[in-house]
Amino acid sequence: MSRIRFILSCGLLALLATSVASANSIVKIRIDDTIQPITAEYIDRAIEHARQTNADAVLIELSTPGGLLDSTRTIIQTILASPVPVIIYVAPSGARAASAGFFILEAGDVAAMAPGTNTGAAHPVTLGGEKMDDTMKAKVENDSAAFMRSYVGPRGRNVQLAETAVRESKSWTDQEALQQHLIDIVARDQNDLLHQLDGRTIKRFDGKTAKLHLAGDSIDELPMTLKQRILDFLLDPNIAFLVLAVGALALYAEFNHPGAIVPGVVGVVFILLALFALNLLPTQYASFTLIIAAFVLFALEAKFATHGVLGLGGIALLTIGGLLLVDGPIPQMRVQLWTALGVSVPLGLITVFLMTIALRARRSKVVTGLQGMIGAVGEARTDIDPEGKVFVQGELWNAHARSRVGLGEHVVVRKVEGLDLEVEKQESVASSQ
Repeated sequence: MSRIRFILSCGLLALLATSVASANSIVKIRIDDTIQPITAEYIDRAIEHARQTNADAVLIELSTPGGLLDSTRTIIQTILASPVPVIIYVAPSGARAASAGFFILEAGDVAAMAPGTNTGAAHPVTLGGEKMDDTMKAKVENDSAAFMRSYVGPRGRNVQLAETAVRESKSWTDQEALQQHLIDIVARDQNDLLHQLDGRTIKRFDGKTAKLHLAGDSIDELPMTLKQRILDFLLDPNIAFLVLAVGALALYAEFNHPGAIVPGVVGVVFILLALFALNLLPTQYASFTLIIAAFVLFALEAKFATHGVLGLGGIALLTIGGLLLVDGPIPQMRVQLWTALGVSVPLGLITVFLMTIALRARRSKVVTGLQGMIGAVGEARTDIDPEGKVFVQGELWNAHARSRVGLGEHVVVRKVEGLDLEVEKQESVASSQ
């Protein structure tokens, strides 16, 4: 009984120690990438972790060129509903919170920037950056501007100026943003940031006030999970296109060499990974038509040997298909030209080479076994009328012919029937040709 009490006491002490430690901690994550669904999942996980551990705040160190509007809205909804104060800190020096990053910065309970950073340029663009007509442009601008006003005002920041980032694509340095009440603090580093925030009273989005007590808090840096790291890597459009191309090449090799198994398995795995990632991105699935057409041209080039014309056409189609594959709102969320060319040119050459080898192997005459004797030239060792003996490839065979063959004349093997050969006089073959 005493042992049970001792174990229970130790457990309670451990729980108390954990709760005390967690109550004096700050959950920190780093966002140094485009804004996409995995970013939203990562931020949601950080805020939930902070809630469960009763942390004092969530610190998001932000550096982004922008990203997807749907993911941005999801992130902002999560931040506004957070039970734990959320600090958005654009850092380190040289970083930026552009486009979607500006929306996220303004959503924080505390908006802070490091010296030498910038923010703004939040004008909405269509996927792919195409020019919008005036009516659609006005609709998109008004919707984004209203979204910005809906939470910048309650945060007590400069609503009119923040709206110009949406309507006029304006940007600001850290000092300009501070002076014009777009952010709350400029801090040279994390320690300076926490020092300035310690004891400060902030207004939460629900109208309540909260006093920050951050001095002496430990930093609980929360990394991405393995799944999030893999998906975050694959959600780079350039990586997704490369994985898709390698998978297609592996399947192509399997079709040309049935039974190899390994290329088939690799191809299926890579293509499924690419499709899973592309499903989370603004993908134009019509571009797959161009990619498939490219492989058709590669196969035709190997079959008809058009001296590279069809091969070049295939490389062009594969490049265009890659460029159009992901229709992102910013250049960082599209397949780059050099990536498309770097994948298409080697892939086209390798595919044509593999198809050429396969076609040559299928067209080549069998040179082993009984079938390998067809077309071989031998000598009649007896008269063949219609049967006799021939000497072919160092062996004496029974043979028969449709027309008489004299002793010593040369013959060509036309057919193998068991241990008998059907032959034809070589002169008649030459004359018929």
